[in-house]
Amino acid sequence: MASTSLLSPARQDTADGKTRRVGVEIELSGMTFDDLVAHVSDFFDAPASQESRYVQVVDTHHGPFKIELDSDPIKDMEFDTSELPELLGEVADAALDLVDAAAERVVPLEIVGPPLALDALNDIEALCTHLRKKGAKGSRHALYYAFGLQLNPELPNLEADTLLGYLRAFSLCYDWLKARQQLDISRKFTTYIGPWPEEYVRLINQTDYAPDLDQLIGDYLTHNPTRNRALDMMPLFAHLDEKRVRKAVDDPRIKPRPTLHYRLPDCDIDNPDWSFGHVWNDWVRVDDLAADRKRLAAMADAWRAHHDGRLSKLVTRWEQETASWLNPKTAS
Repeated sequence: MASTSLLSPARQDTADGKTRRVGVEIELSGMTFDDLVAHVSDFFDAPASQESRYVQVVDTHHGPFKIELDSDPIKDMEFDTSELPELLGEVADAALDLVDAAAERVVPLEIVGPPLALDALNDIEALCTHLRKKGAKGSRHALYYAFGLQLNPELPNLEADTLLGYLRAFSLCYDWLKARQQLDISRKFTTYIGPWPEEYVRLINQTDYAPDLDQLIGDYLTHNPTRNRALDMMPLFAHLDEKRVRKAVDDPRIKPRPTLHYRLPDCDIDNPDWSFGHVWNDWVRVDDLAADRKRLAAMADAWRAHHDGRLSKLVTRWEQETASWLNPKTAS
């Protein structure tokens, strides 16, 4: 399959005039941990260094790409066998090798990329194609796989009105995104990428809802006291008010950063009809909707009318209506 042409969002710069960046996380299987490290290293023509037994870093011209076995319980088993007596150390090494081999069959291998400028994302598209050719497997390969591709897009600014635009745009596009990007049945029934409650979606899409940053964070934490959301706002809100977030959600996995954390899409990397570009381009449509306040307000009105009308629910599905709203010419 030819590479997908990547779209650029309407807002390409941050408040300080720098190009917006995007972090990308890719979960996959189909190869050993060491093979994945070697393939990423070869693709970027960059050296790899071992950070720990289950974490290696490829030092590319974009920055460090971290490759890890994505399971905290497995990582917690790591210890230095060199300090054990020789025979016991050999037994321990053999046991860990068995754990590695078993884990690599059911636990995702994960590539965590550095923040990339928008014009560098073509390398992610090319990397996914490269790994597919090397035998990488994604979510559809087995029922027990539930692998994702996550985006961490930097924001144009951190003003309350801008953040509200993203909240509204994602909430209105969720059904459409889910239908297009969450195809694997094993991920459809997981709880760690759930939608926002309808009560919260109604709140943020009220015409008179105009919170300051304090209220915006408070309302989100009240309705979503968890990181298990398809668009997880915890890293961003922890960046803005970490003490408040830690008080509401005591989870060490929350890492403060000035980005959104979009967790919904499957990683279907072994499917020749799937591409990183499809995931990214769908996100750009949401990003552009967030910037178009007139279209966003009209779409929110349509969403309320659809969900409050019994007949409209029977005649059309909201994700079908969403597609027309993502065309800017729709707004009048």
